[in-house]
Amino acid sequence: MPQTKHLLSEPDLLRAATLPRLPARAPDAHKGQFGHVLLIGGDRGFGGSITLSAQAALRCGAGLVSLATRPEHVPAALTRLPEVMTSGVSSANQVMGLLAQASVLVVGPGLGQAAWGRSLLSAAAQAKIPQVWDADALNLLSNADLALAPGTVMTPHPGEAARLLGISTEQVQADRPAAARALVKKYSAVCVLKGAGSLIAGLEGQLARCDLGHPAMATAGLGDVLAGVIGAFLAQGMAAFDAACLAVWLHASAGEQQGTLGRGLAATDLIPAIRQLLEEHAPCTN
Repeated sequence: MPQTKHLLSEPDLLRAATLPRLPARAPDAHKGQFGHVLLIGGDRGFGGSITLSAQAALRCGAGLVSLATRPEHVPAALTRLPEVMTSGVSSANQVMGLLAQASVLVVGPGLGQAAWGRSLLSAAAQAKIPQVWDADALNLLSNADLALAPGTVMTPHPGEAARLLGISTEQVQADRPAAARALVKKYSAVCVLKGAGSLIAGLEGQLARCDLGHPAMATAGLGDVLAGVIGAFLAQGMAAFDAACLAVWLHASAGEQQGTLGRGLAATDLIPAIRQLLEEHAPCTN
């Protein structure tokens, strides 16, 4: 990636008035019209990550939500999220039937980098449906020869972006727009480069920036929530770039709102705030 300042257009600032919107729902709407999100992740010790993603997908309007995780995490997931269809999987073979039923895939939160996670990611890469790749899916991708499905959104933080591009984190941060565009070019996927002033880069040269947020958001699990929100919007028919822009703006706006309460912000605090902001931005009914 060139280290000179890029000469391409500056990012467009995300604003509520110009954000894409989910359409209102008809009175006779049913769950089958709003997609089926399958979330894959949660190796031993990391079951909470993928559960956060599933909760966010559910609360942002996905019609159906399924979760594939380690068998030992199933009881806790069912207790926390009885609305989510949770399956314990020990191998890639066990996830193939679930992939066949899904319309959107979210993979990576808590996935780990051991054999279990690698096998599930390999299976996910074969599914030709819109996907969100986050966290350990990106760490594994940096050392794997995998092609991303059309309609995929990748959500790296600067360290993950550096590994994917084979450069240093400092180089990524020195020219974030160039890094985001380089990831789009390399992986043919929409890229959300997280961090202060999150950037969203699209396949047609679009580049957007979100300047909202709060320092209290510097805590674990917030990226897992964002991945689930993007997945929900993809499931409801939004294009990948639009889904990423709306999700990033809602996520940052909710963080800014909740951050006014000070330190101690938890990822779960964001989910009801995101749901409320989404309804204000795009009401469910006319």
